[in-house]
Amino acid sequence: MNIENKVLGLIELSRYISDFLAKKNEDYNENDVDFELLIRKSEIENPWFTAENQKFALRQWADLLTEQNINNWLKEYSISKTSKRVGLILAGNIPLVGFHDVISVILSNHIPVIKLSSKDRYMIPFLLKKWNEFSEGNVKFEFVEKLENFDAVIATGSNNTARYLEYYFKNHLHIIRKNRTSIAVLKGDETEEELKLLAEDIFRYFGLGCRNVTRLFIPQDYVIDRLFESFLDFQDIINHNKYANNYDYNRAVYLLNQEKFWDNNFVMLKEDEKLFSPLSVINFSRYSSLDEVKNFIAENEENIQCIVAKKELGLDSVGLGETQNPGLNTYADNVDTMKFLSVI
Repeated sequence: MNIENKVLGLIELSRYISDFLAKKNEDYNENDVDFELLIRKSEIENPWFTAENQKFALRQWADLLTEQNINNWLKEYSISKTSKRVGLILAGNIPLVGFHDVISVILSNHIPVIKLSSKDRYMIPFLLKKWNEFSEGNVKFEFVEKLENFDAVIATGSNNTARYLEYYFKNHLHIIRKNRTSIAVLKGDETEEELKLLAEDIFRYFGLGCRNVTRLFIPQDYVIDRLFESFLDFQDIINHNKYANNYDYNRAVYLLNQEKFWDNNFVMLKEDEKLFSPLSVINFSRYSSLDEVKNFIAENEENIQCIVAKKELGLDSVGLGETQNPGLNTYADNVDTMKFLSVI
């Protein structure tokens, strides 16, 4: 099955990424120049994929793909002895969002048949080519425009797209993912540093990921200004043209409708019960008892990816600042991809 060889190649890939990220431009070799040009090309084609955010995503993967992490992850699963063709319809909302699925399929001894997102066409092929080189040609994969001749499928789309995908793939083994978002619950005694970590959960990738916080729960007497102060490190986000367009549009709508909102000139806070908020807006509500929050979570469980909160609140949560650092055993929509792949 050559799984060990693939693992060693993946570890070498993580070292390659780390070495690249550690260098300054003047120290680049020919391969590094190609890597940097690829990042710039991706940003030109999809302005949401800034070089900073692409390199942030690459850093998370480089730090995650250690020998210990990979082995601890894989030992929990039985690896298929027979290779199957697994169709992957990848999302493109944030850089490398589909890479976990690709890695999971390959390390399950299957062949990913990949339909890339039009918004993220370059980085995954580049990394797979490098991984294959480091694994002596043992990493098999295909890129296609249309899925055909596959044994199972993993697809990610909007809620509307998911209904179509459920129907289209009804006769195949499948995982179909839908829209999700994340929430944060503040106890009220968070330090300035902890709130700055929360800002990372909100603003990283412009808030476009399912692990980004779009809904806040704050105590009844919480002072909103504390949040705005903690967001200041991300104030330059308004200089991004696409983000600014969303901000201007949503602000204009609220003003025309005479809706109440709080504004600091780069993000708006709106008292609203909705889980999902428009880009550049954070919905919030005040709670008097934690039971109110727990009821909301229970009612919206299928649409929540992460809950951000301090451990003492007793929620099934991640710490502030941790949403964009998932482990290998953290799965989108909380569906165990590796378990699915072990039985197809």
